[in-house]
Amino acid sequence: MRIYEAQERTTPLLEKLLDIWEQSVRVTHTFLSEEGLKRLKTYVPAAICDVEHLLIAESASGEPVGFMGTAGKRLVMFFLLPEEHGKDSGRQLLQYGMQHYGIEEDIMNEHDPKIAGFYAFNSPIPLDTDAFL
Repeated sequence: MRIYEAQERTTPLLEKLLDIWEQSVRVTHTFLSEEGLKRLKTYVPAAICDVEHLLIAESASGEPVGFMGTAGKRLVMFFLLPEEHGKDSGRQLLQYGMQHYGIEEDIMNEHDPKIAGFYAFNSPIPLDTDAFL
């Protein structure tokens, strides 16, 4: 897997990341209604474009399988394709962010125990669950 910071946020890249976001959210944010998900989706491209650092995880074939965004020392978005859940991709991406971008704080989806478990196992970052959207 290759991890890098996106220097350009092109339309094709944004389309791929929006697809990853939607697939991930459908699995991890089960508390959202279909209407809520669609409404939230309209804000995602701007959020991806505006995040300070956008890190992409690519498969060996060069296709994005996940991404995260940081602002200062805070992780503000983290999404993986569902088929990557339970693999090493998420841990690698999170650790890359901690090592190279000094991530010290996170916003997480406290409604999914698998996500809470992932962070508890893979990260010493204090989690800010009150800031979760």
